[in-house]
Amino acid sequence: MIRRRETPKRKQSTRSSRTGVLNQLAAWLQHHRLSAADSLMRVIESPAASLLTWLVIGIALALPVGLNVALDNVSQVSNGWDSPAQISLFLQDGAADDAVRELEAELAARQDVTASRFISREEALEEFRELSGFADVLANLEENPLPNLVLVTPEATLDEPAVLALRAELEEHSDIAEAVLDMEWLQRLNTLMELSRRIVLAVGGMLVIGVLLILGNTIRLAIESRRDEIVIVKLVGGSNGFVRRPFLYTGLWYGVGGGVLAAILVSGALWFLEEPIANLALLYESAFYLSGLGVMGALNLVILGGLLGLGGAWLAVSRHLVHIEPQ
Repeated sequence: MIRRRETPKRKQSTRSSRTGVLNQLAAWLQHHRLSAADSLMRVIESPAASLLTWLVIGIALALPVGLNVALDNVSQVSNGWDSPAQISLFLQDGAADDAVRELEAELAARQDVTASRFISREEALEEFRELSGFADVLANLEENPLPNLVLVTPEATLDEPAVLALRAELEEHSDIAEAVLDMEWLQRLNTLMELSRRIVLAVGGMLVIGVLLILGNTIRLAIESRRDEIVIVKLVGGSNGFVRRPFLYTGLWYGVGGGVLAAILVSGALWFLEEPIANLALLYESAFYLSGLGVMGALNLVILGGLLGLGGAWLAVSRHLVHIEPQ
């Protein structure tokens, strides 16, 4: 069987096709490099206008990010207080000792209670005197204003509705004046923090829209200033993608610069607050320290600014570039 050899002409055609694709790819990459460098130079050549744009973008990004960092620090504090829930049973003033002992035995026999501890009013006053620092004031009191109480620790497996039901049941006892769930304040704090996060998201969303509008208007002005250049490029056969590329890089540099300034603003604010917060934590004998953005947080902020810059530039170019055509 005679095999048909590939003709030199076909080999040359295949080689020429590969060379053409490689040349197109090299030209595409070269234009990207030139567009990025030229756009950066145009931004730097107008330092005052560019700095104002960067500041506006930086402040718009720094506000929601700074609030979110503050909420993360508050969440860190609340997680440190995430101890088992306790129910404080304040006894009636006239509760007899036998009734109190009977109440303790009844609580100890319950399956939904891990532990219970009776604290007399004298013991409570002594503990309050040591922790509050008002020993001199308390020494002048004619009588002890604190009631007797029993601290009840519910079973760890109980969920929140079960703990609330236990508190309501114990509060109905005749010798108990009031039953207070000690973790209610922490639940209110967590609910308030969740509301605050939603507010930060809403404000951040509106500011992001504002950043896109600012970048879009900046790119629109850049397009109008280079209208004649765009017309000439289109006359010689330049595609919309070819014309669009420099403006996309312009938006990228504005966004990246705004992200860098936002990271600097947030870090500066945290540095300014670090010392007084550390002093406040020291007064409460706490090891709390203020957490900042970190390297990854700052990098994410710069990336976010760059993406917003690209998005705003794309919206502006897509809207205004189609209206510029050679006559």
